[in-house]
Amino acid sequence: QLQASGGGLVQAGGSLRVSCVTSGRTFSSNHMGWFRQAPGKEREFVAAMTWRTGITRYADSVKGRFTISRDNAKNTVYLQMDSLKPEDTAVYYCAAGTAWPLYSRYVTYWGQGTQVTVSS
Repeated sequence: QLQASGGGLVQAGGSLRVSCVTSGRTFSSNHMGWFRQAPGKEREFVAAMTWRTGITRYADSVKGRFTISRDNAKNTVYLQMDSLKPEDTAVYYCAAGTAWPLYSRYVTYWGQGTQVTVSS
């Protein structure tokens, strides 16, 4: 249902953009978001966007550095990550669900995850 891509290795202070493509049906009726999970830690919320109004929500740890956006024509949601820090290293998962805020327990669909590694 959700296919994430775009992860990789970047130096601290650098930028990276991850993408998540899904079917038109899923994209047009679900809020979309990103979560991440670092080694030894629980999965945590990163950012989300409502499907109709485009309202966004961010974790405090990424506010001002990350931007979530969507391309309706491509059924794709993006997470632009700037000023990356080593603590941003994690597997990033895209997610979709109909409840807002998009807490992990309300996620209906999960992507397979893409690794983001930030070196110091």
